[in-house]
Amino acid sequence: MSKHDFEKYRGGSIRLPRYDYSQPGAYAVTIGTRNGVQLFGQVLDDKMLLNAYGQVVQDCWEETPAHFPHVGLDTFTVMPNHIHGIILIEEHDSGADDHGEEFGKSVSGSLPTIVRSFKSAVTRRINRLRGTPGGRVWQRGYYERIVRDQRELDKFRKYILENPVRWHLDRNNPDNTETRGRR
Repeated sequence: MSKHDFEKYRGGSIRLPRYDYSQPGAYAVTIGTRNGVQLFGQVLDDKMLLNAYGQVVQDCWEETPAHFPHVGLDTFTVMPNHIHGIILIEEHDSGADDHGEEFGKSVSGSLPTIVRSFKSAVTRRINRLRGTPGGRVWQRGYYERIVRDQRELDKFRKYILENPVRWHLDRNNPDNTETRGRR
């Protein structure tokens, strides 16, 4: 997996049409901040140092299974301007029909519902800290990938864990002289 596999889809979804995103499985997600703003802390010596907003993101992620009991969490990292994580959906009654989630129609326990809830909780808490109700934190949408097998799961885990080490290559890192001017 190249260093930009996750990054190239920031801001959009390549969601499979008619796929039931409430069915059991592992899903890799990437969610970016609005306009790529570095909001959650900084990478120093190849380690992510969370600020108060980054800690909110970490806390909300860890609380996800309390709100969705059929959800498990796998590898996760907060970066200055995005997050990567793996969500594990276990067998449950989602209420979805054979066609999965339809546009604009929420399906209990589906990946889109889980991500929406996470983004909303983070936004509310950060806006409380900022004292700016209604401020946007996240980009519209997110990137998701259905993890198809153990080999792919291992690749995603490695990619996520090594993300802070590759921060100097990130196109949204203002200290990356290689991509400055190419944005």
